[in-house]
Amino acid sequence: MTLRRAAAVLVCLLFGVIGAFAQTTTVKGSVKDPSGPVAGAQVQLRDLDTGRKYTLKTDKKGNFFSIGITPGKFDVTVTKDGKQVFEDKFQAGMDEDKNVMDINLGPAGGAQGAAAAAGGQAASGQAASGQAPEGQTGGTMSAPGRQQQQPKLTEEQKKQLEEIQKKNAEIAKENAKIGSLNVLLKQALAQMQAKQYDAAVQTMEQAEQADGGQHALIFGQLGKAQVADKKYPEGIESLNKALQMSANDPKAQKTQLASYYDSLGEAYAKSNQTDQAIDAYNKEAEADPTNAAQAYYNEGAVLTNKGKADDANSAFTKSIQADPKKADAYYQRAINSLQKATVDKQGKMVAPQGTVDDFNKYLELEPEGPYAEASKQMLEQLGAKVQTGFKKK
Repeated sequence: MTLRRAAAVLVCLLFGVIGAFAQTTTVKGSVKDPSGPVAGAQVQLRDLDTGRKYTLKTDKKGNFFSIGITPGKFDVTVTKDGKQVFEDKFQAGMDEDKNVMDINLGPAGGAQGAAAAAGGQAASGQAASGQAPEGQTGGTMSAPGRQQQQPKLTEEQKKQLEEIQKKNAEIAKENAKIGSLNVLLKQALAQMQAKQYDAAVQTMEQAEQADGGQHALIFGQLGKAQVADKKYPEGIESLNKALQMSANDPKAQKTQLASYYDSLGEAYAKSNQTDQAIDAYNKEAEADPTNAAQAYYNEGAVLTNKGKADDANSAFTKSIQADPKKADAYYQRAINSLQKATVDKQGKMVAPQGTVDDFNKYLELEPEGPYAEASKQMLEQLGAKVQTGFKKK
């Protein structure tokens, strides 16, 4: 994999895999009409951003309470006896004391409502006056500090609230750590782009210590930095850890896994572990078919270096099938094919079928490529014509 592709993968992952956790809050309130508390009314909150709905029901005292609400802006409706009798807007924040909706319905659910209280505050000043916008259904929603009485929490609700507060504190702490990890990931990326591989390794080791082994991304990027720094045994260990952790993560991105296999294949190849390198490149191609041509090309290169020309050409053929414009694969396949060339009675070199076509295809795709001159010379030795209009400089 090129450094540019590795950088692109990392940028995509920075806030995707290691992202902040969402905090939740509580909302409580009451529904009353002129005759007193309204029991059995349905209170629905619809998140204006996500469309998610929370449906609550008032108890015998007209009170309602919910935990696990994601802070945001909501449409609020109240339904009584199958009829909608109230509609307003409300903004819930992290301060539970302000997330109170005391809803007062008009006579028979009449239309004397107010504009929504945003975070418990009147959005347009109409809540205080009791005057409703024309056509709005409902009554009034009082703001915090104006309620004469707030619904009292039961012991169970208090316990649930304490759990929510504890969980939110843990989430805030985790989010702070994640923010620090993302800073380190960005720093390591910049160091790798500047080819400061040893510094990138040190940065990722710092991230791994801070992370405590919770995220596959940390081990993955540490391993990629180690391989770039030619620390192959360490890179193999880190990348295998990342892959093992990702195997149990249904959210693991295919491109992320492919990038791990790519670096793993390189580390195995540089460590003379050919079989393991081939396996890694095959898994890279499977994980990310869009990069299969490069994965199979790398596999062919490893096999070529080991003198396994036939196996290498099979890999180059797969590379070409994945990307018919993979020029280097045509050239390398032609070079390997020359190992089976023969010499006729006139002393002319006779190459296996397809060799001439491969050299010409390379020239068609890369007329000024790094192997263009060599391809033309080989075609001349084989007594073949250049079919692409390639001209020698």
